[in-house]
Amino acid sequence: MDIKGYFVSDIPRRTFLGRTIKGGLAVATAPGLMALLEGCAPGVQPLTTVQIDRSVLDATIRRALSRGGDFAEVYAEHRIARSILMEESRFRSAELGISQGAGVRVIAGERTGYAYTEEITEEALARAAEVASAIARDNGPTEPVAVGALTPRPSFVTVELPLEYIADEQRLEVMERANQAALDYDPRIAMATINYNDQVRGRLIANSEGLHVSNELPLLFFIVQTLGVEGDARHMGRERLSHHSGFEMFEMVTPEEVATTSARESIAMLEAQDAPAGRMDVVMENGWGGVLVHEAVGHPLEADNIAREIGAFTGKMGQKVASDVFTMVDDGSILNQRGTTDFDDEGTQGRRNVLIEDGVLQGYMTDILSGKQLGMERTGNGRRESFRNLPIPRMTNTFIQMGDSDPDDILASTSSGLYVQSLSGGSVNTVTGQFNFTCREAYLIENGRKTTPVRGATLVGSCIEVVSNIDAVGRDLEFGPGICGKAGQSAEVSVGQPTVRIRGINVGGTRG
Repeated sequence: MDIKGYFVSDIPRRTFLGRTIKGGLAVATAPGLMALLEGCAPGVQPLTTVQIDRSVLDATIRRALSRGGDFAEVYAEHRIARSILMEESRFRSAELGISQGAGVRVIAGERTGYAYTEEITEEALARAAEVASAIARDNGPTEPVAVGALTPRPSFVTVELPLEYIADEQRLEVMERANQAALDYDPRIAMATINYNDQVRGRLIANSEGLHVSNELPLLFFIVQTLGVEGDARHMGRERLSHHSGFEMFEMVTPEEVATTSARESIAMLEAQDAPAGRMDVVMENGWGGVLVHEAVGHPLEADNIAREIGAFTGKMGQKVASDVFTMVDDGSILNQRGTTDFDDEGTQGRRNVLIEDGVLQGYMTDILSGKQLGMERTGNGRRESFRNLPIPRMTNTFIQMGDSDPDDILASTSSGLYVQSLSGGSVNTVTGQFNFTCREAYLIENGRKTTPVRGATLVGSCIEVVSNIDAVGRDLEFGPGICGKAGQSAEVSVGQPTVRIRGINVGGTRG
């Protein structure tokens, strides 16, 4: 079941509030959504807890294994999501959506059968189980372990101000505060765009091993973009804030801080000159620069690639693959981070996984299927976009481990090169490890100092080369939020790194 209500126009604040849930459900125009929301207290979203009787789960799993197979699973989900757009100081659009459904999976050897339904009923689950079971090819029934009672799990997500109790006035207020802070930063800020998104996703997972877990994951995503204009020069800055948490996120990092960070970039880059090209040393600022190793190193370490024997790290377990100062970790248990899962979408507990330690390859990121194929334990990286999708190995919070160097010393000891403050889009070939990333904000390094801003710089290289050439890692680890795409699915992730220096990397520029 997927039901959404939309309105798109220039909306004065008072009119906007009059159309929200508190003002009478005008946003929720679909009759089904109206029915789901009726009876909720003003300003309170319906709960996203998923409940399915254990006898129904048992019957579904038995039907899924009626033709044989090694493993069967039921994954059910209920999601409430809201997004609001503010542009040019006006509220432009809003969307409220409710989605629910369940998927049934059967694994038989190397084969996987999957079917989903948007109705969470005994009959619909039975039909999905029947379809998924076809992959087993009539090998005779397999006896599953009975589904146990719901098992409490440790949670890495804390909530002080639940999203379901936040009035729409509070959502609009943080957007207005960000907008005003951006415009007040400098008269050359021509406009600001504010995107507010929140959701609560309820999950229930049961499988033929007797697993039975459920939880609710709240998620906030706040994006500020600012346009700086001076003469013919223009630059669009951007800053993002996202956590699995309640509305208290805006007390930890204020909307004004997000807006001024974006505005600072917009103004600083108005003076940018064309970037030089050539091989040079690169210092990458802490935080979002971690997206480079997420793409160039993280994806090749996902175990479905390893099981297919593709990628630069296949067959290199225990071998030296990076410099001595390089340690890379994926950790789905970091408190309230955007990539934190509590447990993954197969029910495996989130945990810290050291992938590369002191330059030596230590592990891969697995889900149930790839772990079985490789004979490796499950690492808590089985993730899916929704109940419509199969779980696949995905990163959570992936980062370069903090080092011993002082960040100021790293810059001061670099005589010349490029200082990358923020990366933008890029592409990576997970088979060859070749990557190409655009620098959104970058500066020349001259005599150990960050100097002239430059535009049009790109970083080009291979994953093995870049991690082998890192010779300094700072002690200032920071994270940035992202959306990771793979196999047609998106997943919320965090990437992180301290300040790092890469000795010798190809930089593409707009001047020789």
